[in-house]
Amino acid sequence: MSDVLKLYGLSIRIPLRVNVLQFRDSLQKWRLKKISDRRLVNILGVIIGFLSGLSAIILKNTVYYTHAFITSDFGFGSNSFLLFFLPLIGILLTVLFIRYFIKDDISHGISKVLYAISRNSSLLKPHNTFSSMIASTLTIAFGGSVGAEAPIVLTGASIGSNLGRIAKVSYKHRTLLIGCGAAGAIAGIFKAPIAGIVFTIEVIMIDLTMATLIPLLLSAITASVISFFFLGDEVLFSFTLESSFELSRLPFYAILGLFCGFVSLYFIRASDYTESKLKRISNPFHRLLVGGVILGVFIYIFPSLYGEGYDALMLMLNGHGTEGVNQSLFGNLQMSSFMFPVILLIIMLTKVIAMALTNAAGGIGGVFAPSLFMGGLSGLFFTRTLDLLTGIRMPENNFVLVGMAGVMAGVMHAPLTAIFLIAEITGGYQLLTPLMLTSAISFITIQYFEPHSIYTKKLAERGELITHHKDKAVLSMMKVTDLLETNFKTVSPDATLGDFVKIVASSERNVFPVVDHENNFLGVVFINDIRHILFQQELYNKIFVRDLMFMPDVRVSPNDTMEDVAKLFQQTAHYNIPVIKDGKYIGF
Repeated sequence: MSDVLKLYGLSIRIPLRVNVLQFRDSLQKWRLKKISDRRLVNILGVIIGFLSGLSAIILKNTVYYTHAFITSDFGFGSNSFLLFFLPLIGILLTVLFIRYFIKDDISHGISKVLYAISRNSSLLKPHNTFSSMIASTLTIAFGGSVGAEAPIVLTGASIGSNLGRIAKVSYKHRTLLIGCGAAGAIAGIFKAPIAGIVFTIEVIMIDLTMATLIPLLLSAITASVISFFFLGDEVLFSFTLESSFELSRLPFYAILGLFCGFVSLYFIRASDYTESKLKRISNPFHRLLVGGVILGVFIYIFPSLYGEGYDALMLMLNGHGTEGVNQSLFGNLQMSSFMFPVILLIIMLTKVIAMALTNAAGGIGGVFAPSLFMGGLSGLFFTRTLDLLTGIRMPENNFVLVGMAGVMAGVMHAPLTAIFLIAEITGGYQLLTPLMLTSAISFITIQYFEPHSIYTKKLAERGELITHHKDKAVLSMMKVTDLLETNFKTVSPDATLGDFVKIVASSERNVFPVVDHENNFLGVVFINDIRHILFQQELYNKIFVRDLMFMPDVRVSPNDTMEDVAKLFQQTAHYNIPVIKDGKYIGF
């Protein structure tokens, strides 16, 4: 394909690709000359906010209308057999879409974003701008027990990353644009701009400075305005406070915070355990069948586990929590005041397993909605149990709302995000004090047992997590190969001392790796260890390198993290550590 340029009657064909490349280069030069990086990032922040907000609206509506479409002609309701089959069908469609169209792993979206920042120069693949939206729609609309928030965060972050790549900004600014995408996604899907910014700082771990705050603000504001424009100005969970906050109830909110901390601990560990067990089934379709069938059974017994669970949350917030239990198979039983908290507890225990089964079986979704659902159940369970054991009555919807923040704070290790998100999506600013207290205590409790959030646990175990700790952040961005030195003279174990002395004479270093003819690492020789015999010529043909070498007590591989390598240097006080890959010598 080419363009035709007519000049003085002559037709000259210029390849279109050359024109495009030249135009792009010219545009880039003009941009560098006329627009500073800071101004460009601010402009891109608005664009990213618009696109991520629009993406959030599209995802929300596609989930809603897809669910309405597939259930409209089937009399969908409590105890319908559709509750058993639909989640399995949705996960199957998701697996087929990913396997044959995307051909990439797009699960655990927020962890993917954190990995990209830590290990992939803040680069996310272009398909992430749409793939997780489609996959999560198939999963959630058909009843997968997960949330849409993590997929939309991955979508927004990918929009930021790819716009940054096109604009050729630095790693630092590209990371900030990822943060803009994440902030815009949360602001757009929840209509909660403050929570979007705080989420980016707490979870995505963008350092807060004035230079980073402005683009985040612009993105979050733009996304929330778009969301308000298309979805109206009503909050996600509209409810009326049963009673205003009273200081005398503060101790009970503190106890709720402790309870939420332990619920969060169960959430993280049960999710991790369930996923790891199911993923032992290597065949993806066998795994889908096993996970989907168990999930279908859970949802058939407890319909409130279907999808995101926001309808059940709305019932709890408006004082109709018993309806969620009545929809279950146990609803036909004569429910005593003792049995109701027991059923609530069973739903809490199965919700996390249902979420983990959905993801492990091949579905795509996040933990935002499940953590809110678990938090609401925790608040309701707490008040009903308190009433049963002590006769003390507490306002249920207040504790449901505060419980939502408590569990979210613990699961995500993000207390500020939980506080502002719950306040924004419910309008419950009158409960700001108990929100803060419960979230803080829940966070302190979970930190004692789990130093990392559900998003960062696996990354931290593999040493792939960037942190706010400046030194550790620098180390996490470095690779062993970045500091690899190869100007060491290798010697054979069969070389004589005389041969070795000749090698020493031409070497700049005082450490000599010993390798065989296939470059297998056999040990090292330190000059300081043999200095006393170096000039004894009568030993030159009697002593061999194999008599002088020794195997170092520590070695590293190119795949080790720099944080682990730094710890080894600190523990051993060595100046050099050999780098070995599959037994082969690489360097020091």
